[in-house]
Amino acid sequence: MQNQYLPVGYGFKFDSFQGSLDEHTAIIEWYILNDKILEFIVTKQGEVTIWQSQPEDREALRNWVNQYFQNYYGQKDQWLNNLAKALKELALILHIDEILTQIPKHCDKLILIPHTALHLFPLHAIPINQNSENSCCLLDLFAGGVSYAPSCQLLQQVQQRKRPDFQSLFAIQNPTGDLNYTDLEVQVIQTYFNTANVLKKSAATLTAINNSDLNTYHCTHFSCHGYFNLTNPGKSALILANAPIADTPTKLDSERYLNLRVGETHDLEKCLTLDKIFALKLEKCRLVTLSACETGLIDFQNTSDEYIGLPSGFLLAGSPSVVSSLWKVDDLSTSFLMIKFYENLFKLGRLEAGDVAIALKEAQNWLRN
Repeated sequence: MQNQYLPVGYGFKFDSFQGSLDEHTAIIEWYILNDKILEFIVTKQGEVTIWQSQPEDREALRNWVNQYFQNYYGQKDQWLNNLAKALKELALILHIDEILTQIPKHCDKLILIPHTALHLFPLHAIPINQNSENSCCLLDLFAGGVSYAPSCQLLQQVQQRKRPDFQSLFAIQNPTGDLNYTDLEVQVIQTYFNTANVLKKSAATLTAINNSDLNTYHCTHFSCHGYFNLTNPGKSALILANAPIADTPTKLDSERYLNLRVGETHDLEKCLTLDKIFALKLEKCRLVTLSACETGLIDFQNTSDEYIGLPSGFLLAGSPSVVSSLWKVDDLSTSFLMIKFYENLFKLGRLEAGDVAIALKEAQNWLRN
């Protein structure tokens, strides 16, 4: 039945997947049960290491997640001020220091495969060795970068997409015209590419995207507003030009109309929704960058397939890599981060697997320092 009806998982064999891993790569995969947390550590050679939590850890994680969402959606200031403390608590709940002792010293690349709500948190930023003078964050321990994957199956698929070319750019630039630093961001980024098709401001419409042959570009960059729909992920969207409507309908159809801010209503029929992203063709694309708010959120409550969100749409459309955000981001710092990220990418020269993670890691460290 799997081979016939689930092409994403067609013919997947874990043994061959494990053997195909780079010898310097380690994977941590979580699986959350009702009464405990499981963590699997996978490397190219040897048995898979399995760690199990105590029931109190599972309960602590449940409470931690509820508090995080309560702060994020109800008290943004408290969420921001508490983030460092919250990540320290998460590190203890997940016993990350203990898990890291199971990873061979020669592994300098880490791939995280979260489960359910863990997809929504910056696991690469959780602190390590909190009680020592050498305290740092997970990202600092891996020179080859920390990246994420939805599953081992999808990781194997995207790693088989060999896309060596990285000379042409397709970009969406500030469709709503209210992002102060987005224009600078895209203007700088496009200078790194030999050719660039940039849809600026009012020109960045859904019709214009549909009339562009995205299948010919090596990099696709969206610098705009983003929105994730927790109740209907298929209606999550990148907001484009012509989407705001002048007259708000008396009875708002949540399937079609979106209120991002007070007094503003957008027509999702004119936005790039997840439903539309699934239908894109990105067979030459090496990287999709979503420089927008909440583009990395997923439907964590769907336990049969929790990885439903904008990144999964672009992965299914053909891109092997997606860079996205886990919350409402600041326009200025995001522009700095994106400019440095692309600068780092082009310093690396010919892109290879894992280079996106390295370039992002170095940009993050540059920005925070």
